Amino acid sequence: MNISIASDHGGLELKNKIAGYLVSLGHNVVDFGTYTTDSCDYPDFAHQAAEAVASGKCERGVVVCTTGIGVSMVANRHKGVRCALCTNTDQAKFTRLHNNANMIAFGQKYTTFDMAKLMLDVFLDTPFEGGRHQKRVEKIEV
Repeated sequence: MNISIASDHGGLELKNKIAGYLVSLGHNVVDFGTYTTDSCDYPDFAHQAAEAVASGKCERGVVVCTTGIGVSMVANRHKGVRCALCTNTDQAKFTRLHNNANMIAFGQKYTTFDMAKLMLDVFLDTPFEGGRHQKRVEKIEV
């Protein structure tokens, strides 16, 4: 699977670990930065990762900042992107089952790498349930 990934300086360490983990699982990771700990603006990177998902270049995406809030807000500005800020595996499961989320956001301040791996496994392996949830997902796009 092609997976876009991006962070700002506040999410760089977790982003780099996640990217390596995804590659170890056999995924193709498209890294939109940042690449240093120099202070930067999260929208510059999150927009690029979300656009890769919106355009179909990537099937899924991961964005990381200090809290996960800013990058998830940016990602959700893109038509066709449904990005969920997750803090546990139950949220990662249900955002796929019921919301057909195609991006996941993490906050490096609140998410350990071990927890991120567990959530990613669930997020990547859980299919969309469809059915009654399909019409709800369609109502997200306005």
